[in-house]
Amino acid sequence: MTRLALRHSAVNLAQGFPDFPAPAELKEAATKAIAEDFNQYAVTWGAKPLRDAIAAKYARHYGLEVDPETEITVVCGSTEGMIASLLATTNPDDEIVIFEPYYENYGPDADLCSAKRRYVTLHAPEWTFEPDELRAAFNSKTKAIIVNTPNNPTGKVFNREELALIAELCQQHDALCITDEIYEHILYDGAVHIPMLTMPGMRDRTILVNSMSKTFSVTGWRVGWVLAAPHLTTSIRKVHDFLTVGAATPLQQAGAFALSLPDKYFNDLAVHYAERRDYLLSQLASAGLAPYRPAGAYYIMSDIKTIGYSDDVLLSRHLVETIGVACVPGGSFFSHSSLGSHLIRFCFCKKYETLEEAGRRLRRAFRGAAD
Repeated sequence: MTRLALRHSAVNLAQGFPDFPAPAELKEAATKAIAEDFNQYAVTWGAKPLRDAIAAKYARHYGLEVDPETEITVVCGSTEGMIASLLATTNPDDEIVIFEPYYENYGPDADLCSAKRRYVTLHAPEWTFEPDELRAAFNSKTKAIIVNTPNNPTGKVFNREELALIAELCQQHDALCITDEIYEHILYDGAVHIPMLTMPGMRDRTILVNSMSKTFSVTGWRVGWVLAAPHLTTSIRKVHDFLTVGAATPLQQAGAFALSLPDKYFNDLAVHYAERRDYLLSQLASAGLAPYRPAGAYYIMSDIKTIGYSDDVLLSRHLVETIGVACVPGGSFFSHSSLGSHLIRFCFCKKYETLEEAGRRLRRAFRGAAD
């Protein structure tokens, strides 16, 4: 969709990357690291200053003690963190439970491991799951469940009761929980992020994947990390070594600086994105769409039946090619694309000017409004 947006000079509300600058102090830290010649290989599983900063961050924000020497692996973004974790812990014909709709990489990740997928539906508008359906997805072949919270594409934030049930099932079936927590600081309306690692009984069977990309608006840096108990970390590091060797050394130095920023930075991040969320929600509603209000992350799923469409791909192509607004077809986030044919996804990690122009084009297309 980004390629189509460029081809048609469309406003890109498809791919989740900001169109505003990264924090100036973070860019200065990266420049300083390069100038000071942090330009060669770091330890493959992460430069010590960054691992120490990651450990300090989790102690500060969640009261979670993590050993930077044996429980942290720095990786090339959360994408590598997820596939390295799955390759390190699953065998062919193991089963992986995935909530649906899901971030597109999880399905192919399971395929690369020759594992089988078991899906559990998240039901709109609150994107809740049926406990009995989740219980039925677990069995003797279940190796892991992937939990993305706050969630892409729905914006769902899993609450403590939901996490407790997942934890119970993981312990009952001797399964792992692999969590993608990349949007941990982007929360709205009082939602609270709870790392599964902090849940009772889950310290040794949770793998936490995260990254700098979303919190610090540096999606192109590709610096992430994986937290896991030592026996899991040992395997993850072996896979990581042969996938990518290591993340960019100067950017790891800048990452150590970023993670030490004061709480005000993280609090302001959520406030600024809440304002953008509310603005885009109003723009989509005024164009006649039926958007779902996210509790976290920076995406909005929207029902397209209200504007007379039932084909997400057809509408997405029409929007980018004719209207000049790029979104993502909802079917991209489902095991069978027909399950999401009534949905499209917009992202709002954009400048207000970008969101305003997208709203103007959408209103003109579906409401005939000229402004």
